[in-house]
Parts: sequence; structure tokens; C-alpha cells
Amino acid sequence: MSTDFPFDVITAEEYERQQRVHGGLTDAIRELIDAGIRTDVDDATALEAKAAVEAVTARLRSAQRTTTSTLRHAGTGLPLAWANPAVGLRNAIAPPMVIHHEDGGRCWAEFDLGLPYEGPPGLVHGGICALVLDHLLGEVASDGLTKPLFTCTITLRYLRGTPLGPVRAEAFVERSEGVKTFARGFLGDADGWTVEASGVFIRPAWARGTE
Repeated sequence: MSTDFPFDVITAEEYERQQRVHGGLTDAIRELIDAGIRTDVDDATALEAKAAVEAVTARLRSAQRTTTSTLRHAGTGLPLAWANPAVGLRNAIAPPMVIHHEDGGRCWAEFDLGLPYEGPPGLVHGGICALVLDHLLGEVASDGLTKPLFTCTITLRYLRGTPLGPVRAEAFVERSEGVKTFARGFLGDADGWTVEASGVFIRPAWARGTE
């Protein structure tokens, strides 16, 4: 029985090309989202911008895939997800989060949560904090998304509001018990942690070697 998700294997060169070209496009769309929220241009300029955006959208739709993909580096096995709302290479709603893995198993990311992620004025939406931590805990539990594990439960404790701007997130595995992996993580700013999380991640039946 297979223990892996279906995926397309790509060369190191293609992996880098995807990151360079489509990662750059996604960053540009993120800037557009931020600009759209902040803009105070006059009506005529707004209508001109709308037409320009619609034209670019039509151009991008001129060649479309019917399904999204999770690609894997042929050498390292590292994933390159397209649509994931936490780290999708082509998903501009995903925070600009690059996750680093340390030898001891801990992973971390430092990135910016700007105005598109606002909940209460000046603060990050609590659901975005949950999204980030759910993904980071899953990332560390699954050895960088190289093993099939699914979130069973996740508990978050909001210690204080998370200000918009630079943040740091960390996660580590506490222990494993059979098909369960227990992970913990934190999100915060320069003044300390704002959210803490704990989660249980389960290896699905189809990946255990038996039904």
C-alpha cells in the first residue's frame, strides 16, 4: 500500500524556475492586494486600474490547468504546493512565509503580516494566526510535509493581540505515540509570543501499511 500522496516529481532546475517565475508573480499580486486596500485614487483612476487588472486576468486565463498540483523536488523530495492558503507558491492570499528547518527538528519562519491580514484595527485576524500555526505544526510533525499526517486537533491560546507587521513563528515535536504526533508552536512579535498552539497529527489508515 502506498504511503505517499500522489505528486509530480520535477527536476531541481524546474523547481527553481517555478519558484523564481511564479513566486515572483505571486509577490506582485500580493502587492496589488495591499495597494487595492490602501489606494485613495480618484474614480477615473480606479476604473482605469480595474480595466487593466481585468485585462491581465484575461491574459493569465488564456492558458489554464484544470487541476492544481503539489510538486516534489526529484533530489530532496521537498514539496512545492501551488494552492495551499498557508504556503502556496501561486496563492497570493498565503502569507509570504518561508519555513526553515533545523537539524534538531524545530522549524521557524520570520515574515510580515500586513494590512491584508488585519482583523481588529492594527492587529492580525485571529484566524490568520490559527492558519499559520496549524500549518507550521503540521510542517514540523510531517518532517517538512514529506510524510502524510493530518490535523486531528489543534488548540490555540491567544495571549494578546498580534500587531500587524513583522512576526516570527516556531514549532517543534513534543512526542510521538504510535500513529499520533504531538506538536507545539508559537507566534509572536519583537515583544514576545502572542499566540501559542498545540496539536495532534494522525497518520491516516491508508498510510499505515494496514487498513
